[in-house]
Amino acid sequence: MDFLLLVYAFLILYPLFVLWRGIDRKRDRECYILDYECYKPTDDRKLDTEFSGKVIMRSKQLGLNEYKFLLKAIVSSGIGEQTYGPRIMFKGQEENPSLQDSVSEMEEFFHDSIEKLLARSGISPREIDVLVVNVSMLSSVPSLAARIINHYKLREDVKLFNLSGMGCSASLISVDIVQNVFKSCKNVYALVVTSESLSPNWYSGNDRSMILANCLFRSGGCAILLTNKRALKHRAMFKLKCLVRTHHGARDESYNCCLQREDEQGRLGFHLGKSLPKAATRALVDNLREITPKILPVRELLRFMVVSFIRKYWSHRSTKGVVSPKPVINFKTGVDHFCIHTGGKAVIDGIGVNLDLTEYDLEPARMTLHRFGNTSASSLWYVLGYLEAKKRLKRGDRVLMMSFGAGFKCNSCLWEVVRDLDADNVWKDCIDSYPPKSLANPFMEKFGWINNEDPSTFVMR
Repeated sequence: MDFLLLVYAFLILYPLFVLWRGIDRKRDRECYILDYECYKPTDDRKLDTEFSGKVIMRSKQLGLNEYKFLLKAIVSSGIGEQTYGPRIMFKGQEENPSLQDSVSEMEEFFHDSIEKLLARSGISPREIDVLVVNVSMLSSVPSLAARIINHYKLREDVKLFNLSGMGCSASLISVDIVQNVFKSCKNVYALVVTSESLSPNWYSGNDRSMILANCLFRSGGCAILLTNKRALKHRAMFKLKCLVRTHHGARDESYNCCLQREDEQGRLGFHLGKSLPKAATRALVDNLREITPKILPVRELLRFMVVSFIRKYWSHRSTKGVVSPKPVINFKTGVDHFCIHTGGKAVIDGIGVNLDLTEYDLEPARMTLHRFGNTSASSLWYVLGYLEAKKRLKRGDRVLMMSFGAGFKCNSCLWEVVRDLDADNVWKDCIDSYPPKSLANPFMEKFGWINNEDPSTFVMR
């Protein structure tokens, strides 16, 4: 009898033990953001209208038609006068960069943001278990990650990942790497460092598809501290709910729309093709198709299915050819805030249309583009900083991040806010002035005379 009781107890308790163990392991695999620090360069690196004009006009390869093209691009870009550039531009040496210029640009960011992040978090560099660095267009030897290890004297067994060539979507790829490391390692800290080096990537030719990048990209960066330590979850800012990566590199049109190459004169630059909007839309649609069931409530998914079915049914039955409006998924049923990559005004507008977002939803991305420009992979974190500085992030809110990158890639993830957030960040000195009454920049006012010039008699003033 006692033996049977033991058997029955085992049959009952063992499945419960297995279930508890599985839940316990899952809790150790959670990915939390403890803190993050966006980089704010010094004021002597600000690119105002007058200085930006000087930089463009000292290029010997540009003519009147190129000036008109660039003026139209920058006026409609949504970028303001408070953005930052690399020091090499202020030295007038952007066409002749050295390796030291590129490395110094990155080290200035590393030493500022990482030190601030670790000091505020109370974490010693020796406690870092995982380091992921993504800088797409600079590959040095030793790697940039190795330079961080040397400067901060990280441990010999630190897990190191140095990413290049991943483009503007690289920071979410870095988070995905950390998330996967967390699945096999308990109680660890991870440091993600995301930026872009502009010093070696100024295009000095006149190919319109390549000079556009000179107008859009600006200096910036972010350091993010993550952990899967269960004991620290109450200190955390965000908890990762899901992450989806979409890659269309197998499609030639998508692959070739955004890449680094040389022009006909052999000048290296970054090409942005006319097929870029189409490639971005296609990647976005495929990414949303996968992440939507993971982030939206069942009732919204059912509503969309029913409305789609009814629309399809009545379109077949209709003899007058009348087509009802296309049903739209309401993403706000599962998402409270949107962090959109600041690739440009057209990118923000396009996502707004596809997701049926309001100007309030798009405000963080538009203001980030205006204040800091397109800072490549780090731009998402400036958008997140805007939401925090505006005190919009409350416990339980869900934040959707979306980014695009060369390849062509679309990556997205959903974060849950763990606690109410209202700390000072990179926006603290200017948040009260945003949003401004107008996002118009003064380029047309200062350089509009270029549109009235005659190519046959044009002389740069």
